[in-house]
Amino acid sequence: MSLPEFQKITGSTEKKVSVNLRQNLAKLLSHGAPILMEGGVVERVRRDAPNLLDPLLMNAPLIYSEAGRTLLRQIFFEYMDIGRFQNLPMLSLAPTWRANSDRLAASALAERDLNGDAVRFLQAIRDEFGEYGSKIYIGGLMGCRGDAYKPQEALPREAARAFHLIQARALVEAGVDYLMASTMPEIHEALGMAEALASTGCPYLVSFIVRPSGCLLDGTPLDEAMLRVDDEVSSRPLGYLVNCIHSSALEAALGTPLGQRALAGGRLLGLQANTSPKSPEELDGSDELEGEAPELFAAEMCALQNRFGLRVLGGCCGTDARHIAALAKGLIREQLRLDHE
Repeated sequence: MSLPEFQKITGSTEKKVSVNLRQNLAKLLSHGAPILMEGGVVERVRRDAPNLLDPLLMNAPLIYSEAGRTLLRQIFFEYMDIGRFQNLPMLSLAPTWRANSDRLAASALAERDLNGDAVRFLQAIRDEFGEYGSKIYIGGLMGCRGDAYKPQEALPREAARAFHLIQARALVEAGVDYLMASTMPEIHEALGMAEALASTGCPYLVSFIVRPSGCLLDGTPLDEAMLRVDDEVSSRPLGYLVNCIHSSALEAALGTPLGQRALAGGRLLGLQANTSPKSPEELDGSDELEGEAPELFAAEMCALQNRFGLRVLGGCCGTDARHIAALAKGLIREQLRLDHE
């Protein structure tokens, strides 16, 4: 996508809101068919072109440079093309995880609609997929205000509601199909963010970081965190995910009594998994990306789907198109097996 083409897209005042896509997503998540999520994005940029990452906004500003757009388009196109090849519904996320109001204000892009432009960038890539594009759901990705690996930095609930509402509104205004609070380590900021997301009227998901014990990084049991958001927020999320941990960590967590309670209500939908089994603290201090073979990654993820009924599966740190391709193939194989039983 050239600069003039991107400027034409981002300069448009047309809202690409699709009520049908939002309604379809809610129906899709309520059924048991597998749904593919994209793989790693930030970590792929860190590996392939670390000089392009912004210290404040991470990968979001890449949409404003030719080299950045080329790299981001390649990454997102690869993931969507895998979904098209296997004809799987696909959840994709705008590169806005760190594009919150504080970071934007401190950056050189304070006057730009970075969240809106990032959504429109991804919508333009989806448009290239024609009919299959109706199976690609574009989400507005949001993260906690502080370090996702440090729950002590979390915002109190009321402050979180006000803080996150600014970004949520910008993403909804741009026409996302859903919002996603991702890599949440602590319950109070998660509650405040969920309230902000719910107030926009847009469907949303909440994704936590979970230890093998079955608790969030702040010690809150996963089932309790899910129950509190469901009970205390006016419009509850479409469901919950876990991200930024290895599949073995979630397998251990779901094998505990806490994990079994989290599964009981059918509200836990899936996992975006790392390829490293290291803990969040170990990963936070690591200078090297760690990976595992795509076939092993896919086998572990499909085993989780089999054992626990998870149906929304994708990748986080360490994953790339090879892992998502192997996962998609495994999901289709598993679905065919179930259809013949």
